[in-house]
Amino acid sequence: MIRLGETQELVIVKVVEFGVYLAVSAESAEERVLLPKKQVPEGSDVGSVLAVFVYRDSKDRMIATTKEPRLRMGETAELTVAQVGKFGAFLDWGLEKDLLLPFKQQRGRVEEGDKVLVSLYIDKSDRLCATMNVYENLRTDSPYQRDDRVTGRVYEVSDNFGAFVAVDNRYSALIPQKELYGRVELGQDVSARVVQVREDGKLTLSVREKAYLQMDKDAEELLGIIDSYDGVLPFNDKVSPEIIKRETGMSKNEFKRAVGRLLKEGRIELSGKVIRKIED
Repeated sequence: MIRLGETQELVIVKVVEFGVYLAVSAESAEERVLLPKKQVPEGSDVGSVLAVFVYRDSKDRMIATTKEPRLRMGETAELTVAQVGKFGAFLDWGLEKDLLLPFKQQRGRVEEGDKVLVSLYIDKSDRLCATMNVYENLRTDSPYQRDDRVTGRVYEVSDNFGAFVAVDNRYSALIPQKELYGRVELGQDVSARVVQVREDGKLTLSVREKAYLQMDKDAEELLGIIDSYDGVLPFNDKVSPEIIKRETGMSKNEFKRAVGRLLKEGRIELSGKVIRKIED
């Protein structure tokens, strides 16, 4: 069976003026696909075996190519939006016909020039299309270990679970809610630390440093926030965790540790319900 969206070895069963027809074997030549003449390797003839990628042309006819696409079935890849049309965005994937990313398969509308992480699927009309729902095609055999630094694309954000990340655009990972820091948005590229390699191979990440390093970072971040309030933060660590999270991006415990560090260093003072920076 000739497989749409995959690179496969097919045999030449017929030579015509405009190219060659390929099939799985000479014995099963009923199902065949055209390889245009301009892509037929020199010296090829009936019986020659060629490695080709199979997709559909602009008239939705199945066609073969010796070109290497940037994406195959079961893979994930970052592709550039070539243009946006009536039915969705068209992505440049290295072939003559751009790949359709339907509006229903987008996570937030994309624009020309955007780089999007996608996988392939076959729609109800038996056409190859792209989807930004890449979870099922992300790999779980990453080379990373605990405490390694990684980078990846946020492809889904969940209020319950956290931020789902495609490390290196190919490996499955999650930043749990408790490990999020600041604003992490859909489509954002993040740098994170591996805190766990799960039994199923998926990675658990944190955008925070180890506690002793993060405390220093949080203290400097808090001092910058106080500066933005002209040196007087209009609340202290007695307010609700929601206010602290909204204003600083820190949890209440992280905020209290940062305040403690700055107090110890003599860089701030508590004055009633506010925190005041001590000028040098």
